[in-house]
Amino acid sequence: MQTHGLDALIIPSNDPHQSEYVAEHWKSRTWISGFTGSAGLVSITHQEAILWTDSRYTLQAVDELEGTPFKCRSLLYKGRPAYLSWLTETLESNSTLGLDGRLFSKQQYQNLEKKLSPKKIKIQNQIDPFESIWKDRPALPVDPIFDYDIHYAGESRTAKFTRVRALVKKSGAEAYLVTRLDDIAWLLNLRGADVSFNPVFYSYVVILPEQVLLFINAEKIKSELKESLQEDDVRLLPYHDLPGFLKDFPAPQKILLEPSTSILIHKAVKKAQIVNGTEIIQSLKAIKNPTEIDHTHLVMEKDGVALCRFFRWLEIMHPSKALSEHDLVNQLQKFRGEQEAYFGESFSAIVGFRENGAIVHYRPDEQHSALINKDGILLIDSGGQYLDGTTDITRTISIGQPTEEQRDVFTLVLKGHIALDLIHFPKGTTGTQLDVLARMHLWKTGRNFGHGTGHGVGFFLNVHEGPQGFSSSTNSKSSNTPFQAGMITSNEPGFYKAGAYGIRIENLILCTNSIHHPDGSFLQFETLTLFPLDLSLIQPTLLTQEELEWINNYHQKVYERLAPHLNPDEKTWLAEKCMAVTI
Repeated sequence: MQTHGLDALIIPSNDPHQSEYVAEHWKSRTWISGFTGSAGLVSITHQEAILWTDSRYTLQAVDELEGTPFKCRSLLYKGRPAYLSWLTETLESNSTLGLDGRLFSKQQYQNLEKKLSPKKIKIQNQIDPFESIWKDRPALPVDPIFDYDIHYAGESRTAKFTRVRALVKKSGAEAYLVTRLDDIAWLLNLRGADVSFNPVFYSYVVILPEQVLLFINAEKIKSELKESLQEDDVRLLPYHDLPGFLKDFPAPQKILLEPSTSILIHKAVKKAQIVNGTEIIQSLKAIKNPTEIDHTHLVMEKDGVALCRFFRWLEIMHPSKALSEHDLVNQLQKFRGEQEAYFGESFSAIVGFRENGAIVHYRPDEQHSALINKDGILLIDSGGQYLDGTTDITRTISIGQPTEEQRDVFTLVLKGHIALDLIHFPKGTTGTQLDVLARMHLWKTGRNFGHGTGHGVGFFLNVHEGPQGFSSSTNSKSSNTPFQAGMITSNEPGFYKAGAYGIRIENLILCTNSIHHPDGSFLQFETLTLFPLDLSLIQPTLLTQEELEWINNYHQKVYERLAPHLNPDEKTWLAEKCMAVTI
């Protein structure tokens, strides 16, 4: 910072593609702070160092930052980035802020400029101190990518090119730059392994009227795939050549850039040639086609079978052996790995026993892992990546006898989950409008939860996918995106009592046309996830008749779909877990 004349430096969590999960090369924020959560930003001045993160990670951050110079503060204040106000209050007039412009979108950068301009604070946007101070920084990955069969994808890449080009032409541009990794993977029907949990690969794409340019490390493309791409008019160029290509893009042709495009990429294009647009592919990708939906139904059966075997194993093993949270992570992955077409976890499993369950994104490791050796509430949030779909499920179970409070709270969370699942709503309704359904029963008792109620989910792609979602925030794009038939979203209300327990119930749901209005004027949700709820945690006296029917109908569906894949002992176990609930 002294060398570059900087008074402050900010370091985000993402890579140049605005990814949630990033390759080791881009984990600068983790390297400098020690905080391993997926969301957060570090600010460093000559006087202090601060990690800014959201409510999901607060307890985790306090634990991981202990003994370091870093303080932990809330990332958002009234829905806006709190570090922006901190920068303006902390820095003197005419100070200089440093950042890596590859890691900040144009919108983020403009927000910074607007906030800092009254004090004439300058921004140096080409600062990457880690090139010199991170001596053993990992290189960018060179793992090969692979063709994703149309048997799963349901649509050829050339058909996708045609759909995208029509929307690009409508925007008034001749070219379209795609920077998000999952958008690129979806468009090209390709998958990779550059990033943990998400089957994507580092690249950029420029869509031209007659050709698609793929900027990628050539080592990642084997000869057979290269020939297939060439047949579909996909031309390969070096990954790092994109800025030079954009600088030389011929005038007066225009190129469509999305809001997530980095500021340095924006600055590489002549201003007169830029068309600012929406994220075309993200919106197309969110609407799953019939083939993807059919495969998703099948993958839920495979995932449900793996979960049956895991939870049955836990019941058998627990009385005689003190298992750790980390043991459960490994065993769960083993059972999923036995399923056909399994690719890996869709995120790092959250297994929290007792007070650890109150840490929303707690992840045990071999050194820091509680033993499950007494009564308590166990929360397990996990998911799998399969060639035929992506799963994400949370189940909360009781080890031993739950307290009345725990049963009551679990049932309040369940009532919110059911309310969201049962709603029929008019076309054009957004996640913000629906989010209250998941919270209203908790609110009546003065309780709430500090995270969104649901996020979009990809198809053998990112487990967190835009543009839709459920959230009480009115400022997020996801919660203001209208639902459409074909969208897959998580439904995951919860409650967390610090130092005691955490409760969350999560299923994936598919948006469909309402059975009462098949013309699409009204929509509803279909539950996709297949695994029973813990009957010992349900307090029937708090449920309405409609809610009881939902639980019993759901458990009947779970048994009918999973039982054919189980052996006799497993079927008996599942039948007990799916017994009817009565008052």
